[in-house]
Amino acid sequence: MWAFLDRPLPQFERAVKFWCAVSDSDLSPRRGTSGEFATFRPRHADADAWLKVQGVREGSGAHVDFDVDDVGEMTRVAIEELGASLVLRDGDLSVLSTPGGQLFCLTKRAGHARRPPVVEHADGSTSRVDQVTFDISLEHFDEDARFWSGLTGWELRQSKASEFVRLGVPGELPIRLLLQRCDTPGPAGAHIDVACSDVDQVRALHESLGARKIADGKGWQVMRDPAGGVYCLTPRDPRTGLLPG
Repeated sequence: MWAFLDRPLPQFERAVKFWCAVSDSDLSPRRGTSGEFATFRPRHADADAWLKVQGVREGSGAHVDFDVDDVGEMTRVAIEELGASLVLRDGDLSVLSTPGGQLFCLTKRAGHARRPPVVEHADGSTSRVDQVTFDISLEHFDEDARFWSGLTGWELRQSKASEFVRLGVPGELPIRLLLQRCDTPGPAGAHIDVACSDVDQVRALHESLGARKIADGKGWQVMRDPAGGVYCLTPRDPRTGLLPG
């Protein structure tokens, strides 16, 4: 899996400077007709890339790419058996939408398998960019939850908080997937979560890099990066992705 940061194209440089710092990565050369794509390459020698960025013309958020063995067959399954809609098909790339409207991509398997280590900070705290949360309106939540489980084959696991359901992503994959039920109607969306050994310490570091806190959650903190994108700092163990206890 790949986690994609979707950020406004005019704010591309501000976004990548910030996320390179917090993920301990360097940026690949830019790709695409407008230079809208790039990959964050971990500085650790024994780690594969897992995070990318896309400059978009409207909005801001996140999405997921799934590497598969047969893009054509998985595209057929997603559409004919699970109810997805095709947005674009271009060679070994399919851009699709869930029944609830969340965009995602199917891409040709790249063979990446080495999960990057946690990022260790000078103050002793650790963090890892490790989760994509799908923000799903109440009216589409059940059908999108069934869709994601059917597409991946991973079971749905109810969180202690009633508004969250987790997909049982295998532990060796770098990205965890969380579904958040939103009571207010609205378009489908997604955001990045960062696991933190100490949320306050990591927040201070992110603020020094130009981010700012915009809200408190139930143990997590909602942030806005220098490019205007919303993400969350969560009190999960950066090594396991799990909440304490």
